[in-house]
Parts: sequence; structure tokens; C-alpha cells
Amino acid sequence: MRLHFVVEGHTEETFVNDLLRPELGANGIYCDAHRVTTGRRGGKLYRGGMASFQHLRNDLDFWMKQDARPDSWYTTMVDLYGLPSDFPGFTESRGIPDPIKKVQFLEEQLISNLTHQRFVPYIQLHEFEALLFSDPQAFSIAFPSVTTELTGLHAIRSRFKTPEHIDEGAETSPSKRICKLLPQYDKPLYGPVIAKHVGLTKLRAECHHFDGWLKKLEAAA
Repeated sequence: MRLHFVVEGHTEETFVNDLLRPELGANGIYCDAHRVTTGRRGGKLYRGGMASFQHLRNDLDFWMKQDARPDSWYTTMVDLYGLPSDFPGFTESRGIPDPIKKVQFLEEQLISNLTHQRFVPYIQLHEFEALLFSDPQAFSIAFPSVTTELTGLHAIRSRFKTPEHIDEGAETSPSKRICKLLPQYDKPLYGPVIAKHVGLTKLRAECHHFDGWLKKLEAAA
């Protein structure tokens, strides 16, 4: 099975390559990751971020046509936080208070929009940094001298049912909470390193929606 990831940015691309590719490869799933193409100017491609759903749709359409072999599958890794307002079902989803049900609804809308039989969508609750709250102690691998800040991260985690329930407020999303305690946190630099230190076993145990996505991919293989 060949699996093409269309991801939101550099951090997710590194995460797929460093953590998911070895794990899925052991199950016969051969992966590659591609950042969303957001523009073309002067013969140069710009990738990363997603200001419009059409960027994601264009890339998925391109890869689905480029590699239409029956053993080729497709998936996404984009954040719920900051999801563009033209995303399928976006307006309706605003009325769904439960974040798990909200993201499941949006993924179903994405399936309906693309109508491809070998597509498994994934929207991250609420952004990549939520995964890091699976084990706040893992931040010590990037910030070995901090102590009070780690206590603060543990306190944040304890207030939520799961890391995936840490919300999408403009000042209270996972990354904003981390940056308030650790202003030196840089997502592309530290995010994948911390996630790797947490490990996939812990990530899957703590983040049930994330685990459900990987189970679907493994079942497809």
C-alpha cells in the first residue's frame, strides 16, 4: 500500500517522515508527505499553511490523478484550529459543541466533497501541539533547564479530559498555552523532537481521535 499525506506545514511533514513512516512501514504502508501548495509566483512554488480549502482540494485532486494505482491511498493532516471558513461543513460545525463530534463531522464532509474510495481524512484536534500534551514531561528534552514551566504544562493537561480537548481559543489553543510558558518554543524546530520523545505508543494512548486515524490506515493495508 502506498500512502500519500497532504499536510499543513513543515512540522507535520517532519512528523510523518520521522514518526509515522517507520511505524506504518512495518505494516506494509509506504508513505510520503507533501505540504499544501499555497501559491505559485515567478516559477516558484510556495508550500505550507492553508488560507483556503481550495489549496488542499487542488493538491488532493492533483495527487489522486497523478497516482491512480489501486494500491495508492490518500490522507490529510491539517489543524482544526484556524481551519479556513470555506472548508466543507465549516458553518454547520460551529454549532457542534463536542470537539470530537465536530471534527468527525468535518471529516465526513471532506469525504463527501472528494468522493474518492481510497481517501482517509484526518483533522488534528485542535492543532499539532495538542499531541505534545500527551506527556508534558517530554518538553524537557528540548528545554532541559526548565522546571516551573513543566509544572505549568502538567497543570494545563490535568484540566482536560484528553490532550485533544485542549481548545481552539485564539489565546488558549495548545500552541498559545505552550508559548505563554515557553516563549522560546518554535514549532518546526521543537515540535517533532518533543513528539518523538513522547513516542507513538503514548500519543496513541492519550489521543483517541489520532489513534483512530492510524487504525483506519492500518486496516486499509
